[in-house]
Amino acid sequence: MPSKFKCVRCGREYEPGSVFRCDCGGLLEVVHEPVKWDRHVVDSRLCPMGAPYSSGVWRYKELIHPGLPARLIVTRPEGNTNVYHRSAVSEYVGVGRLTMKHEGENPTGSFKDRGMTVAVSEALRQGAKTVACASTGNTSASMAAYAAQADLKGIVFIPEGEIAYGKLSQALAYGSKVVQVPGSFDDAMRIVQEASKELGLYLLNSINPWRIEGQKTIIFELLHQRGWEPPDWIIVPAGNLGNTSAFGKALAELVELGWIEKVPRIASIQAEGAAPFYKLWKGGGEELESLHPETVATAIKIGNPVSWEKAIRVIRETDGVVEVVSDAEIMEAKAVVDGSGVGCEPASAASVAGARKLAAAGVIKPDEDVVCVLTGNLLKDPDATVGYHTGKLKGIQARRPNAPTRLDTTSMSASLRRLLRE
Repeated sequence: MPSKFKCVRCGREYEPGSVFRCDCGGLLEVVHEPVKWDRHVVDSRLCPMGAPYSSGVWRYKELIHPGLPARLIVTRPEGNTNVYHRSAVSEYVGVGRLTMKHEGENPTGSFKDRGMTVAVSEALRQGAKTVACASTGNTSASMAAYAAQADLKGIVFIPEGEIAYGKLSQALAYGSKVVQVPGSFDDAMRIVQEASKELGLYLLNSINPWRIEGQKTIIFELLHQRGWEPPDWIIVPAGNLGNTSAFGKALAELVELGWIEKVPRIASIQAEGAAPFYKLWKGGGEELESLHPETVATAIKIGNPVSWEKAIRVIRETDGVVEVVSDAEIMEAKAVVDGSGVGCEPASAASVAGARKLAAAGVIKPDEDVVCVLTGNLLKDPDATVGYHTGKLKGIQARRPNAPTRLDTTSMSASLRRLLRE
């Protein structure tokens, strides 16, 4: 098999299997044999065709999982997400050349599908019967969908009361067994790792390096859409840090292939109440200290991100930055993105809120080329959206509310005229 696992800490190599940590405790990542590959191959796959190459992940198969037989690929297909420019969002951020790549357009409504198609396909290759994950919502929805498609049993561990119904409903609908864990996502993550080891479950969180291989294609596809011309900045919400890790790996591989020369700076944006990675980066430390997370952005409500070691390396290698934004800043940015007709879940808007904060501080220049990654669909967390616009979201005073208006049927025409004047 032309791929192997390599420890990001000590460099020890392993044959790919179901163990995702080195004996030294470091995370493993997938390393492929060097390949000379013509990018015109992927260009040719942009024409309409069936699976797997109609997928925005498997179009780049030789860079994702070259040794996987095509018959084992589980795809819906995923990827092929659009890039949007909206003048209202650019003006709000203070950067003229700002675009948004919307990963909420994936089949289950989030970027998780890109990693899940690869990891579930690998689970089939290994003969797994049951797959498992811990989740704040999006991972569970994606895993449940791909497990069902592959005829695998799925088990989801969720923090009790800490998951948006829009996401929980997907896990239930696709047939995975849902186990509620007292505590936070980090408690659920600890338990699922213990259960996977003891019961032989195939773990599908981003600690699994095949997930990262799939998530790399966000960058491959973005640059492909741009004619392989990199932007100055790529801004991404940061929770468990799988995307930060994947983005850096993708850029390094494209440089090695000679497809790009310039490497964009990566900015990872955390919620103020769930910012252990920011504290590590800001303090210049070498070890991440976990914390109890609190944020309205449930998709990044993580206090002990498993991929921090990979992610800090990426931030340093790309001359990147880590920033924090408050829940109020997240929801205001979300209102701007939503109002532009694009729409996203709260965690996605952290990238736009972060870009605005970095632009205001002069870190991002007004004339620079910036891409904000939106990670999830608007309907993933409708309660947060409605709560914001109706003034019922705890601790947040909405600066851009759009509350429903009750129609006075006794003077309907006058009421509607007043509404239209507002």
